[in-house]
Amino acid sequence: MSAASAASASSAAEAAGHAVIFGLDPLWLSTGILIVSYAVLLSEKVNRTVVALLGGGLVIVTGVISQKQAFAGIDFNTIALLTGMMIIVAITRVSGVFEYVAIWSAKKVNADPIGILIVLSVVTAVFSAFLDNLTTVLLVVPIALLIVEKLRVSPYPFLYSQILASNVGGTATLIGDPPNILIGSATGLTFVQFLFELGPVVVVIMIIMVPIFWWLWGKELVATDERRDSIMRFREADSITDKRLLVKSLTVLALVIMGFIIGEHYHIRPGTTAMFGAAVLLLVTIIGEEAQGQAERLHEAFIEVEWSALFFFIGLFVIVAGVEHAGLLNILGDALMDFTGGDAALTSYATLWLSAVVSAAVDNIPFVATMIPLVESMEGAIGGAEALEPVWWSLALGACLGGNGSLIGAAANVMVSGLGERAGYPISFAKFLKVGVPFMLLTVAIAHVYMYLRHFM
Repeated sequence: MSAASAASASSAAEAAGHAVIFGLDPLWLSTGILIVSYAVLLSEKVNRTVVALLGGGLVIVTGVISQKQAFAGIDFNTIALLTGMMIIVAITRVSGVFEYVAIWSAKKVNADPIGILIVLSVVTAVFSAFLDNLTTVLLVVPIALLIVEKLRVSPYPFLYSQILASNVGGTATLIGDPPNILIGSATGLTFVQFLFELGPVVVVIMIIMVPIFWWLWGKELVATDERRDSIMRFREADSITDKRLLVKSLTVLALVIMGFIIGEHYHIRPGTTAMFGAAVLLLVTIIGEEAQGQAERLHEAFIEVEWSALFFFIGLFVIVAGVEHAGLLNILGDALMDFTGGDAALTSYATLWLSAVVSAAVDNIPFVATMIPLVESMEGAIGGAEALEPVWWSLALGACLGGNGSLIGAAANVMVSGLGERAGYPISFAKFLKVGVPFMLLTVAIAHVYMYLRHFM
């Protein structure tokens, strides 16, 4: 580390830690809290929300940062965006539209098991891009398991493919995967920029993904004609339980996505768009009802919000704010710049692979939350905001695609694993690695080539 960066870290640490408990070095204390929090998260012995809130609380009560600095470190645009989309999806889900799409898709391939797997994978990838991958697997996986039971085929190819497809599809847009939400909120990169920068490589990966799934599981997934007929007898129209709600929900959802596209031109952040859209949808669903009915509708929508996930983000933001104020991220940023020599291409490739490998080993959300201020610290050394932009895309690609490397790599993976276990189909960590790691390495290699062709050729 250079003398200048050491001095910078020291001054940052002094500024942050003027009242640190027992006179401890705020740099070492905040780093220790970060490492212990990540270690406990990785062990999965304690609920991750509890770990994040305890870690965030320790950063404040030990004096590393003040409560005011902690609140400033929380990205409320991300919290608002996630909350708004969760409410919209929770209300839309009641209409039955997601079940309709899944059953309609299965019937279009004549209930052929491998055909259903591929179609549901594509449906999940598309839904993951325009809703979010965590919500998508929560909607699609139970339907996939129902179809599996009817066909009497192995559920594991369906569970594995749902994980892989959700992370690939979520890579394409600002709202598709939590790491992208974090990056977009921190940088101001828009929905359209994400779609045009990351969408093309996601389409390429999806095209390659289909024959891979067919090669992996095509011979394994075979069902009798009788079992296939049981699926063909499903009436997708029966899935729609509330047509008026369906029209209202899809209209608001379309307007919200349009708002993501045009809102940035009017300085309206995605969090505001999502929350406003959620408020509008709540209004049009409760209008005309008595006070008691309105309260019940709100309760039904709010109970579907993943509050534990939101508080996990809040705690995480505070932990990262602690190490940022203490100067750790400046030190790490300088080290990465020393390694790459400030070369934009090399920095981008290093970020892509580092993000992928680490995101396979730990949850990609805390990793990206830590990386964002680190990448921001590189701006001057790499040549300004414009030169830094490919590094942001590399971070997004590496974190989202790297999430496929293991069962703990992404929140969607954990959700699918939980749904499988509840249905009596626990997913083996080691067996998933045999599928996830090669798929992750292949997709990251494709992303590497894409970054070269698009930005550095």
